[in-house]
Amino acid sequence: MEKRRWRIRKGDLVQVITGKDKGKQGVVSEVLREAERLIVSGIMMVKRHTKASKTNPSGGIIEKESTIHVSNVMLVDPKDNVPTRVGVKINEDGTKVRVSKKSGTEIKVQGA
Repeated sequence: MEKRRWRIRKGDLVQVITGKDKGKQGVVSEVLREAERLIVSGIMMVKRHTKASKTNPSGGIIEKESTIHVSNVMLVDPKDNVPTRVGVKINEDGTKVRVSKKSGTEIKVQGA
C-alpha cells in the first residue's frame, strides 16, 4: 500500500462530504492509518447485536461508531466553520504548522 501523508489528526473537527451522514460534523477520536479510515464521534452509527457478557449483562442491540474512509471527510476551517483543504506552512523558527487553504488561519488540534 502506498504511504500517504495525512493532514487529519486525532482531535480535529471534520465534516462528512459524502455518504449517509453528509453535512454532519464531528471530532476525530481515532485514526487507523493502515486501513485509511477514521472513527469520528457521532458519525457512521451502526447497530451491533451483542450476547450477554460481564461488561454487558443484558446483551441486546447497542449503537456504536463505525469507521469512515479518510477521503469522505474534510477538515473544518476554524475561522469560518466550513470544510477546507489543508496546507503546510513553515514558520521562521522552522516548525511546520497546518493552515487552512480558504482563510489562511493556522489549524490547531481541539485537545491542544
